[in-house]
Amino acid sequence: MSHDLSEFLDEWPREQGTFQVREVRGTDGRPLIQVRIDMGIAQMEVVGQPDGSPSILDRLEHDDDQPMSLDPETCQELRSEAILVHHRYVALFRLKQFEGVVRDVQHNLRILDICGRFAEEERDRTAMEHLRPQILTMGIRADAESALARKQTRVAMDVIDRGLAELTNILGPQAIEHSNEVQLLRGMRDLLVRRLPPAQRVELEQRLAEALEKENYELAAILRDELKMLKD
Repeated sequence: MSHDLSEFLDEWPREQGTFQVREVRGTDGRPLIQVRIDMGIAQMEVVGQPDGSPSILDRLEHDDDQPMSLDPETCQELRSEAILVHHRYVALFRLKQFEGVVRDVQHNLRILDICGRFAEEERDRTAMEHLRPQILTMGIRADAESALARKQTRVAMDVIDRGLAELTNILGPQAIEHSNEVQLLRGMRDLLVRRLPPAQRVELEQRLAEALEKENYELAAILRDELKMLKD
């Protein structure tokens, strides 16, 4: 029996500069994700942990006897789990499986939360915290894309607005102007404004009037921009 994988790899040749991902079925019919990499193919489970192993996070969350104090080894295991989940949700986004992306994003956010609350050492509490805006943004994009697939442009815009508000809360009003994630979501939102049907103009004008009446000038500025883009 030959262990040479050349024929298998030649069936799906590597295309340099592109992210190649596909969904296949296992011998038992279960869905699997495959990513073509330079020297082979990486395969991930769609359900459960990407590598098929038990989830450290699930064990911690469901074990009532588990003391909520995380030693450095456990925190490292959680970080390794988050990296695997990150690779999967990037692949799922490419496959337009947005519900799976949202599920995995929430999983990784919970890892950040549990480490931030219960890690014994400060470095473990903050090791991945700088990734929170990036992880959160991927979930916002997936939620918005899911709404767009259902032709719900307004819902997608509301998702982005809530996401921008959450990013502002995390980063602070000054830092958001230098955030790549914020700029990405703002650009996505600007494109969505142009998709709104003319009937939305009346709704926007009403919301603008209410915002001005309540002296919510930040919201009023956003609504004015939306109206301006509709006119364009």
